[in-house]
Amino acid sequence: MELLAASSGKPVSTRQITDLAGVTAPTLYHHFGDKDGLMEAVVARGFEEFVQREGTIERSASPILDVQRLWDIHVHFGLSHGQLYTLMFGNAGPGKRPVLVEEAEHLLERELARAAGAGQLAVPPAQAARAVLAANIGVTLMLLADEQDEPLTGGDIAILPLSAQTRDAVLRSVVSDPSFVDEPERGAISGGQPSYVAAAIALNATLESSHPEQLSGTEMRLFLEWLHRLSNAPENGRDRGDGQPPTTSGGPQAAS
Repeated sequence: MELLAASSGKPVSTRQITDLAGVTAPTLYHHFGDKDGLMEAVVARGFEEFVQREGTIERSASPILDVQRLWDIHVHFGLSHGQLYTLMFGNAGPGKRPVLVEEAEHLLERELARAAGAGQLAVPPAQAARAVLAANIGVTLMLLADEQDEPLTGGDIAILPLSAQTRDAVLRSVVSDPSFVDEPERGAISGGQPSYVAAAIALNATLESSHPEQLSGTEMRLFLEWLHRLSNAPENGRDRGDGQPPTTSGGPQAAS
């Protein structure tokens, strides 16, 4: 990791590694197979540090505020560990999605599930996490490509125009009310009950995490399927897909 940090983007040779570690090449091969195996171990160690940083923040009553803070921590980690971050997140290609990206997505999804449970998401947590992480990685890699005059602190990241604007723009695209992004400390839905899409997403997130005993396994799977369909449906039943107008709560179809 030390050699990687000082490499300025250039490849680190096996000779450099063995000289600094004070071992022979066969020792390296014995433990890691080859240099690629060693780099995989370096990436795993880096991801441990990444997860530790994200896990150490004290959660607030506002899940959207916590997602914003996790975004800032992500960018700060990337700019503080440029070569390592590029190795972790910058080596994707067609049909080659790093496992670490999936794991980072799951971390973010768990946090967004809190927002879903509060009725604050307009899309399912997994979809929101994918959008937020994609933007988070893209911004970090773009900032790494820019030369920074001085190292940036966590506070600098929070007000960095490209990072803050992109962060809040992508969050506005997934929340049920854009004002949650501008005033995340409110933490509660204003203006009455959430839309049925946001309510379905909230109930879906709650049921998947709580597994109530009142429903059998078959009933739970069916209920979650209904909620999933509602979570991905257009608002107010504008498009049922069968050419028929939406049913109302008082109609014969609803009664049946």
